[in-house]
Amino acid sequence: MTKVLMYGWEFPPYISGGLGIACHDLTKALSEIGTKITFVLPTLQGKTDTNLHLELLSSSDHVIEETQQKTLSYEEFKERMDIIGIESTLRPYFTEKSYQEFIERLINKGAILEDHQNFYKLSLTGQYGPDLISEVFRYAYVAGKIAAKVEHEVIHTHDWLTFLAGVEAKRISGKPLICHVHALETDRSGINVNQQIYEIEKMGLHEADKIIAVSFLTKNNIVNYYGIDPNKIEVVHNAVSKNKSTQRTEYIKKTPDEKLVLFLGRITFQKGPDYFIEAAAKVLKEFPKARFVVAGSGDMMHRLIERTAELKIGRNVHFTGFLKRPEVEELFASSDLYVMSSVSEPFGISCLEAILFDVPVIISKQSGVSEVLSNALKVDFWDVDELANKILNVLSHPALSKELQAQSSEELKHIQWEKSAVKVEDIYKKLVPVHSY
Repeated sequence: MTKVLMYGWEFPPYISGGLGIACHDLTKALSEIGTKITFVLPTLQGKTDTNLHLELLSSSDHVIEETQQKTLSYEEFKERMDIIGIESTLRPYFTEKSYQEFIERLINKGAILEDHQNFYKLSLTGQYGPDLISEVFRYAYVAGKIAAKVEHEVIHTHDWLTFLAGVEAKRISGKPLICHVHALETDRSGINVNQQIYEIEKMGLHEADKIIAVSFLTKNNIVNYYGIDPNKIEVVHNAVSKNKSTQRTEYIKKTPDEKLVLFLGRITFQKGPDYFIEAAAKVLKEFPKARFVVAGSGDMMHRLIERTAELKIGRNVHFTGFLKRPEVEELFASSDLYVMSSVSEPFGISCLEAILFDVPVIISKQSGVSEVLSNALKVDFWDVDELANKILNVLSHPALSKELQAQSSEELKHIQWEKSAVKVEDIYKKLVPVHSY
């Protein structure tokens, strides 16, 4: 039974994106095959020397919402898994701007000192960093110290916020380091990368003994943009939990003469919501009863709302903002089509979630999930005309919609977290004998 010291950003029941879902489901599957995991994550209520029950983890950040899904309970996994929370202001998907806004909210709530000079002094003594990168380094220093106290055979980190913590842990314990890449700065920002984040990613990837990429697309990007030996990288595709919440969604009835097309994700460059809006305008010229829903929040929201007004399609396009998990599930159940128009999508678990709710999907060819779905409709993210044509075909031909549903559902039977967990455990075993106790 491999003993793993794992560093992540977030963990259910308090999550804000796909990484938390992936960490939960992969960790659960690993536990079920006997892997012993100590999971470390940032929390405003954390302590470096205390194991926390999952239900006690919480956040002051209004972006991170509590799910009502059944998740791991501490009692179920206390023999195989521990959760250690570290006092930190780090949160998933932070930019420098959103980090500063978060700090201001904490100051307004009296959670930290208002005097920024004193605040900076606190950061030097181990409290919070005055900017995002400083906090990442501070967190890495504190989180790394856990490696001296927790028995482990391998270190497993998830994405850039924890790579430095993993490097520090490796320095302290000498155990092999795995960097698990769910997304890269080159995915999130394109050519306008944050150089500091890019350098942190590059350092972590070079220091890692092994890298896990969630797709071959991501593996190729790691090789091309970070100069990593491809033999160092293993691809382990994500999957999806099969526990669809039918009790909350089975009563939802779709309107036959009105079709709902869904975009779900962060409203950012990476996710390509602008291509979705442009395609919607073309579809509505031919299918005026269609409704388009943009679910999520992000820095492109204002620009998209303005563009919707310019195109005069505001009555048919709805922006929901960030949704809680039950609301997401109800939206899936209400939808007739799911569109993932990402510019660069390392994987795309939301696509698999849509299929769970019997929703046909159109996905970007520039996505990792396209590697495991043979029968989904695929389109280049930039080809708005082709995207609009495919949307029209699905909405106008019920037989096509049903065929896509059936084929995708059949494929989903073979996309399992259990298989992913076995691959990850095999990676552990290849590393552990050289560095074992």
